[in-house]
Amino acid sequence: QVQLVESGGGLVQAGGSLRLSCAASGRTLGSYSMGWFRQAPGKEREFVAGISRSGVSTYYVDSVKGRFTISRDYAKNTVYLQMNSLKPEDTAVYACAASQIGTIQTTPRTYNYWGQGTQVTVSS
Repeated sequence: QVQLVESGGGLVQAGGSLRLSCAASGRTLGSYSMGWFRQAPGKEREFVAGISRSGVSTYYVDSVKGRFTISRDYAKNTVYLQMNSLKPEDTAVYACAASQIGTIQTTPRTYNYWGQGTQVTVSS
């Protein structure tokens, strides 16, 4: 069993930056590929970024490429999402998830564990 806890969300002006953290307990995250998803009010959950179990591969939805960076620290058992040049349309609840599949997964149903999420609000 893996427990995931996100932190780092908040209110930021457009053009600003935030770094989200996803800390794990229970088991090492090194056994999982990881993903960040977001969900805005009235919209479906959307894949944002993923990183493979090995950390070698990353993948991003087109709307965040060049602005967001996903990374992982095996020693700290934590995954990060660095978000730069934030836009109002990035406003959502962001959640991290862990998949037992080693390669990057973009579909929510392929993830085994989820955090509760953290709110990110970008003002214009």
